[in-house]
Amino acid sequence: MDLTFARTPDAIVAQARELKPSLIIFDLNSAKADPINTLAALRHDPELSGIRTLGFVSHVDAATIQAARQAGCDEVIARSAFAGNLAAILNSSNA
Repeated sequence: MDLTFARTPDAIVAQARELKPSLIIFDLNSAKADPINTLAALRHDPELSGIRTLGFVSHVDAATIQAARQAGCDEVIARSAFAGNLAAILNSSNA
């Protein structure tokens, strides 16, 4: 399993084009990655729209959860669930 990190919207989109990952994981509270707009950009790009996306955020941040879902995030989970299930999440992305 190869993991690659990208921290800006341009880097995320560029690496998605180059690597065609099976999963892109977003910290939905990352200001630098601008996750909501980056998710929307991925969904509107025919070449990238099929890449599975997962976002994690505080379970009480209802506005961000709703915005991520509206932007097209496939799955939004609580930060604690993400941390507790990271190994399973990464293993399922390779299946």
